This record gives sequence, C-alpha cells and structure tokens, in this order.
Amino acid sequence: MKILYKSTRGKELVQSSEAIIKGICHDGGLYIPAKFPKIDLTFEELSNLDYKSLAIYILKKFLTDFSEDDIETCVSKAYDSKFNEKTIVPLNKKGEAYFLELYHGPTLAFKDMALSILPHLLKASCKKLKMEKEMVILTATSGDTGKAALEGFRDVEGIKIIVFFPENGVSDIQKRQMITQKGENTFVIGINGNFDEAQTGVKNIFNHKEFNESLEEKGYMLTSANSINIGRLIPQIIYYIYAYGQMIKNKEINIGEKINIVVPTGNFGNILAAHYSKNMGVPINKLICASNENNVLSDFFNTGVYDKNRDFKITNSPSMDILVSSNLERLLYEVSDHDEGRVKDIMDKLKLYGKYELESNVKEKLKDFYGGFASDQECSNTIKKLYDESGYVIDTHTAVAYKVYKDYKDKTKDLTKTVIVSTASPFKFTRAVCKALNIDEYELDDCKLLGKLASHTNLQIPKNLKDIYSKEILHKGVCDKEEMKLVIKEILEL
Repeated sequence: MKILYKSTRGKELVQSSEAIIKGICHDGGLYIPAKFPKIDLTFEELSNLDYKSLAIYILKKFLTDFSEDDIETCVSKAYDSKFNEKTIVPLNKKGEAYFLELYHGPTLAFKDMALSILPHLLKASCKKLKMEKEMVILTATSGDTGKAALEGFRDVEGIKIIVFFPENGVSDIQKRQMITQKGENTFVIGINGNFDEAQTGVKNIFNHKEFNESLEEKGYMLTSANSINIGRLIPQIIYYIYAYGQMIKNKEINIGEKINIVVPTGNFGNILAAHYSKNMGVPINKLICASNENNVLSDFFNTGVYDKNRDFKITNSPSMDILVSSNLERLLYEVSDHDEGRVKDIMDKLKLYGKYELESNVKEKLKDFYGGFASDQECSNTIKKLYDESGYVIDTHTAVAYKVYKDYKDKTKDLTKTVIVSTASPFKFTRAVCKALNIDEYELDDCKLLGKLASHTNLQIPKNLKDIYSKEILHKGVCDKEEMKLVIKEILEL
C-alpha cells in the first residue's frame, strides 16, 4: 500500500521523502499520513523481532517511496553502538508499572530514538529527489531535542544545524551538552525567553515566504528536526509496538490483551506516536497524558478547552515547560473528521486569542486519552518513594508520568497493565533528583553532584557525562527572540 502525506490545513499531497525534506507544509500545516498502514504480522511474530528488525518492518510501511536497502541502511546506521544497551530499549518492571527506558542513546534522552535516524532519512530523501541545495536544520528545543539533533547532524555533509534554546529554561547539564557541542556545521544560540517563544520564532521563520525565498536564492533550504517533521515522528511509533511485543515475550500479557501507555509530554509528539501505534493495531486501552505544572494539555483533555493564557512556570521537568503543543494539531485533524478548514480555524484562534474550545461532539472523540498533572513537590516525592521501595531511580519527567499514573489508578480503579515512558536518564537532571533523594546538594556544583548521585544510588555515571564539565564551551551566543532571523543570516553569511 502506497502511503502519501497531506497537510492538516490543506489538500497538498506528497511522498514521504518530500515531507521529510520540507518539514512543514506550505500552508503552515503539518504533514500526516493520508491513511494508516496496519500491522499484518501476528503479535507473536512481532514479539520475536529485535528493535532494528522491527524498525525496518514499520518504516517500510510508512516510507513507501524508499527502497528496502535505503531503509535497512538508515536503521543500521542509526541504532548501532552509540546506544549503550544491546536491546536499544529496555523494559523494566518496577513498582506498579513497566518502565520503557528510552534514554540509552548518546544524549541520554528519548529524543535519540528518532534523531539518530532522521539525518539518514533526510540524506536519503535528498538523494532520492536530487536536491542540490544545502539543508539548514532549524530547531527550537526545551532541552533534549537540541542536543540529540546536534549529535545526529554533526559533520553531516551538506547540512548545517541551528538550535535555539531558552537561556534560563533548561537544566545545567542540558545546557552544557549543547554549548560544548563539536562540529563545524553546528550552531547553538540561547534566547532571552522561554521555549514557546523560541518555538514560535522558528515556526514564524518557516512561514516567512520572502525570507525562505531569499535563502533558496542563496542555495539554502530550511527544514526542521523538531517533531513537527514527520520523519522525526514516525520512528517514535516503533518503540510502542516494541514495548507491546516485549510484554508478550516476557509473558506479562496475553496476545491481544490491552495495555495503558503513560507519556510525560509537553509538545505532544511522543504520546501522538503512541496513538498512531494504536491506529496501526496495537491494543491500547488508555493513553495517559502526563503534564507538569504547565498543565495546558491535562486541562484540554479534561475540559475540551485549550488555553495558553496562563503563567509560564519553570519547573524541575524543564523539557515539558511548554504551553503551545505543536503536535496536538495532528490529533485535532483526526478528531475533526479530517476537516482541514476546521483545523485552520482552530489554529487561527490559538494564534489570535491564545485559546480555542472544541465542540462537545469533537471532545467526545478524545475519550481514548486521560489527562493529569503533577507538581514539582509531588514529582520529588514520587522519585523518593519509588527509590525507597524498589531501589529504582527515575528522572523528574518520568516521575511526572508515574505520579499521574498512580492518580489515574486511584481514581479509576483500572488494573490494566501499564507502560510508563521513561524519557531521560536521572543524571540529566542531577540536582532535582538529588534533592528528591535528600542528598545534600546545596554547596556542590553540578559536576560534583554527578558523583554524589552515583555513589548514593550505586549507579555508574553515564560515560557521555563524565567529562561534560571539562569540555570547552564552544557556543556562547545569546539573542532576543526578535533577533532570531538576524542570527540565522549572520550564521549563513547572508
């Protein structure tokens, strides 16, 4: 079955290679599969596939203009020795749930799962379409996407990558990972603002017709490494199907038995990928959307009202400090009966008023989702309680997910077996985790805290962080949000 991709706001139809290169549609919408392929292997067969074999199987279904050799090459280059777990994605049963550990890649966060393969998909797409322009990857990050994208695209010929991050809105280790990034083609700039402002600035640049035309005249083409790029979103579907297969293989569930999935999310891409796996046939009962104190998504699922007009809060789970969840537009298209005009109207309302409300019949179609949130204190308490009970250490984002799951279970009495998506290593958020575990962290810098957390928990400091504080700072630029376009011009010497 041939799969084409269309805009959430219009009728434009393209092949996957073109959608990956463009990143965002000409009309400002996001690319989505025009129809979803179905899983045609038995779940017993799926459970016997390793991660790379499953990735090839799933990507062949979505990227139908790629050859099998193209896909096998991309997967082989992506999921190699840079991952420090042989299985790529371990699934651990701890406490009341199963933790899907997505953080064993080079940057210790779940973004590695997709951003390790996106550069290879992008290069294959360029070759397929005989693209001769130099690609400029433009990305805003709330902490993890930036480093994962920088690492994935480092020194890739014919590509420059520019990352904007909130100067005071990421953890110290996240910031260090980015500003010490090597690579002749990598550029990292802090902005005086929050992630939403960085993301809005990037989207505005993509939608600025004259600016993009001027870049193309100079031989450049903009594209994105954020999850607005369908080439980033599709690889995320794989690990949910893998998790279900592993539950079967480990005899934790019977074939066909439903599971719940809990995802800590701000930009909605990761949980949307879980929803897409359900569209393909994975038996999922409830998709539990876990927010921190920037709880715009949990409010949306509980009320049908999306309202970003609220105080932006800096929390101890900074990768979720987001009030504008870009990927939600893809779900809105689905629940609005594929009505592009209605989606455009909703997104126009969000831009003009910072708010929209779904009609009751549309809200009813969100019943597969449950929304909840956790405060910083609840998050800390959850880290401590789980560690005391099981010796298992989780980061702040995973703690948000686990707390929301426990609240959901208490409220609904639902005993469905549940997978918690563990999105980052606890060492990426060392200070917050140390504080939660009552490790004295006040007089120590973050470098020394890594050792203290390791010794307290009997864990090894991840090799990718051991020398993070001795690396040279290579990126020192900071700008105001209004200056982002000017910064890009300076980098490209325009």
